[in-house]
Amino acid sequence: MGEVAAIAIAATRGALPEPVERVRAHAGRGLEGEYHLAPRRAEPSDAITFIAAEALDALREETGIELSHPESRRNVLTRGVDLNALVGRRFRVGGVECEGVELCEPCLRLARLNDDFGVLRGLVHRGGLRADLLSDGEIAVGDPVG
Repeated sequence: MGEVAAIAIAATRGALPEPVERVRAHAGRGLEGEYHLAPRRAEPSDAITFIAAEALDALREETGIELSHPESRRNVLTRGVDLNALVGRRFRVGGVECEGVELCEPCLRLARLNDDFGVLRGLVHRGGLRADLLSDGEIAVGDPVG
């Protein structure tokens, strides 16, 4: 089973996410402190994003591009988790139930924010995962993912 290696939250759009040790998740709404925390609604939204530490390590080894977890603009950095395998599946992060929605493929915005278009090629099919939050709870660094 994998684990949460780090968490980062952006309070304002476009800001570099700041590392935090723990965050409160709100089902169908998002993460507390995150700029796009949605109002309460009946249907869940893709309110949390993940990226694997192994993907960032491979990006550095294969391309020489150093991309930090906050620079990836993903909320949760995992270690030892096959994020691609979680698309369409329910899984837990600490005490929070999630459902994988789709892969977070790298985009032009990510490349522009990091001033390096090599990020696009280097993270194809390993840019992370978008997921719905299905339950309220807390996610902390060191929590199991699976």
